[in-house]
Amino acid sequence: MREERGKLAGDITVTDDMTLWGTIAGTVTVKEGGKLYMRGAIFGNLVVQDGGRVHVFGNISGDLRVEEGSKVIHSGIIGRNVINAGGRLHIERIAKVGGKIKENAGETIYEGRGEWKREGRGSR
Repeated sequence: MREERGKLAGDITVTDDMTLWGTIAGTVTVKEGGKLYMRGAIFGNLVVQDGGRVHVFGNISGDLRVEEGSKVIHSGIIGRNVINAGGRLHIERIAKVGGKIKENAGETIYEGRGEWKREGRGSR
C-alpha cells in the first residue's frame, strides 16, 4: 500500500491502494481497482468511479461524487455537496456535510440524523 504524507499539487488519479495523510490541492479521481483511505485533506473534489473504493476520515473542501459501481464510506467532513450517482454510499453518524446530499441513483445509508439538507430521489 502506498502512503502519501506530504503536499501534492494538481489532479491525482488513484488506481491502486493508497492512504493519504497529507494534502492534495486538486481533484482526486479513484478508478477501478483503486482503494483510497483518505485521512488527510483534499482541497478540491473527490470523484469515485466504477470499481473504486474510498473511506473518508479526513476533510474534502469540494464535492464528493459517488458514481455507479463504486463504494464510499463517509466518516469525515465534506465542505460542499455529496452526489450519489449510482454507487453505494454509507454516511456514518459522525460525518459532516457542508452542502446537500443528492441521490440521483444508487444506495445511500444514513446512520443518524445529520445537519444537512437531503435532496433528489427518496427525499423526505
